[in-house]
Amino acid sequence: MSHEIRTPMNAIIGFTKVMLKTELSAKQKEYLTAIKMSGDALIVLINDILDLAKVDAGKMTFEQTRFKMAQSISAMLHLFEAKIQEKNLELVKEYDANIPELLVGDPVRLHQIIMNLMSNAVKFTAKGRITVRVRLLEENEESATVEFAIADTGIGIIDSKRDKIFENFQQASSATARLFGGTGLGLAISKQLVEQQGGSIRVKSKVDEGSEFCFVLNFQKTNDISDLETSLIEQDTEALNINVLVVEDMVLNQLLMKTLLDDFGFERDIAHNGRIAIEKMQLNSYDIILMDLHMPEMNGFEATEYIRNQLHSKIPIIALTADVTTVDLAKCRAVGMTDYIAKPVDERLLYSKIVSLVKKTTPPVVEIALEPDPVQKLKCTNLEYLTQRTKNNPTLIMEMITAYLEQTPHLISAMKLSAQDKDWDALYATVHKMIPSFSIMGISAYFETIAKKVQDYARTQQQEKASLIWSCNWRTYAYRLAGS
Repeated sequence: MSHEIRTPMNAIIGFTKVMLKTELSAKQKEYLTAIKMSGDALIVLINDILDLAKVDAGKMTFEQTRFKMAQSISAMLHLFEAKIQEKNLELVKEYDANIPELLVGDPVRLHQIIMNLMSNAVKFTAKGRITVRVRLLEENEESATVEFAIADTGIGIIDSKRDKIFENFQQASSATARLFGGTGLGLAISKQLVEQQGGSIRVKSKVDEGSEFCFVLNFQKTNDISDLETSLIEQDTEALNINVLVVEDMVLNQLLMKTLLDDFGFERDIAHNGRIAIEKMQLNSYDIILMDLHMPEMNGFEATEYIRNQLHSKIPIIALTADVTTVDLAKCRAVGMTDYIAKPVDERLLYSKIVSLVKKTTPPVVEIALEPDPVQKLKCTNLEYLTQRTKNNPTLIMEMITAYLEQTPHLISAMKLSAQDKDWDALYATVHKMIPSFSIMGISAYFETIAKKVQDYARTQQQEKASLIWSCNWRTYAYRLAGS
């Protein structure tokens, strides 16, 4: 099921994403968006069913990988920010600074649990906030017990369904699937993932007031920071001279990888199986290999083993697999694979891993660092995100820029007025409305930092306790933000 269904779905979703970047009519874009949404929904369903099958068969395995929890969770929550802003919700993050920076566990499964709970929180919350709390419960010399809580102000769960929502294909009510979609597998799988790691999960909920899902997991402690997986790297504006060997037997996937790598500006060569890949390596020089696992004549495991033991090459090798839920990752590491990425391929993740691995194996170039011109040091705007979200539609881009230019002066005026009146509630609310537009318009994070300082001050300030010094500091931040 995994290989035969996920592989063609990889091509369908991949080429749909590529086509959405081209010049399209409004109707074509509408149809392609529908295809992509359907494909994404199918992949979620396939993954859920595969995970469920593994749980039932007692074959669910968990990695013991070193990772930085704070950085890992922050990157994962970033995926939900656009949807949260779209629904005009507030995301509150509370992270316990006492949690050890480096832990040992399964970050992939942790992400899966939190993403299931976050997806539900966003889906079932129409107004208010979503709060993510991570706190240290216990710690000794060898391990740390951490509690994760995701709370929302959504529709809540009726008492009679609260104990059943963790069962397979169960949802909070008969109308839930019709109104909100979903399969009813997310919570069942999350419960299994938590309990099979020795943890526990519970829920508190009240209809029309919201729900809180809380789970507890234990992690081993470590001080070994070597070979930590790097975080995602944004695409560089400068051209990178990277030559990639793609080892893939499926013609559709070959074409998709060619398209993506061409889009990155990388050189690429294609080998139909492991044997051909080895022949090409003896004739040409490559910076990195993207290796499919299941191929005729010589599969990815055999080819990697030969490259490491016979060619004695240390070239980075990324495994490409449509079977990431069942792939023998221990075997990948045993034969010498450097990393892996799941199909359908996330192009940003693919780019990030290629660049980070190639940079690790490239000798550093010593350069003399010149002090940047202070006038040019800060770039205020970057429309890359807006271009990406609008699929480079010039009409839509202009509409969003116009809307921003129309709404912002009113918000600035309201902010100045609340400053003069010392109306801290109004000030907080006005700045809160302004902040989401920063990321949409690509405004420098410097100004978002200033805005959040204004928010923090307004939230804690009491008029009768305001001192002259704090007032001057606040005005400095507020007028600098207004002037930007």
